[in-house]
Amino acid sequence: MTILKSIWAVFAGMLAVTILSIGTDFVLEKTGITPGQEKEVYIPWMLAMALGYRSLYSVIGGYITANFAPNRPLKHAVILGCIGTALCLVGLIVQRHLPNQWYGIALAVTTLPFTWLGGKIKAQ
Repeated sequence: MTILKSIWAVFAGMLAVTILSIGTDFVLEKTGITPGQEKEVYIPWMLAMALGYRSLYSVIGGYITANFAPNRPLKHAVILGCIGTALCLVGLIVQRHLPNQWYGIALAVTTLPFTWLGGKIKAQ
């Protein structure tokens, strides 16, 4: 039963990060602050803003994961960060033809430390 609680903890953190990220993207597009992704406009300030809020959401995801973890909350947050980093690397490979590769690299590099930070905040 503990394994199911562990899976749920990591899934809950991942779900939170995904919903917050997609929700923020949606609101920014609908309010006209950023153009829709279908336009494939990759302006550096927009990517920097996205990196900022996604970093915050990674901290929140790590916190949520640690909160639901049945034991060893920091380990669960690190597992979430590893999964997130792997997904970022896949995205980087798939989108290697796009400009501004720094954004994908920055996501891949920062995901694990920020989820760890969220777990560390909760564990204290």
